[in-house]
Amino acid sequence: MRHSTEGTRLLPWVGPGGKPCYLVGDGEGYASRLADTIESVQLGMAADLLGHVEDLLGDRSATPEQLRYVVARLAESLREVHRVARSRGARLVAVGARAEHPE
Repeated sequence: MRHSTEGTRLLPWVGPGGKPCYLVGDGEGYASRLADTIESVQLGMAADLLGHVEDLLGDRSATPEQLRYVVARLAESLREVHRVARSRGARLVAVGARAEHPE
C-alpha cells in the first residue's frame, strides 16, 4: 500500500502486527519532530552497524553465530532505512507536485 497524499507521512515505526503508521498533518507538530528524531537515530545506528559489519567481515575468526547475529541486525536496519527512504521520497514527490501546481 502506498500513501503519498499531501500531508500524509509514513512514520519510522510500525503499529500492531507490523502495519505501517501514518501521520496526517502539516509536518510542524510534535509527532513530526519525534519522527524526524527517530529517523536520524535510525540512520546513525545504520552507519554504526556498517562499521561493525566491516570489522567483523575482516575478522577471520568470526563465528557463524556472530555472522548470523550481525546479518539479523542488518536486516532490521535495512528495513528501517528503507522505511525512511520511502517516507522521504513520498514527501519529496508531494513537495514537487505543490511546486508544479501552486494554489
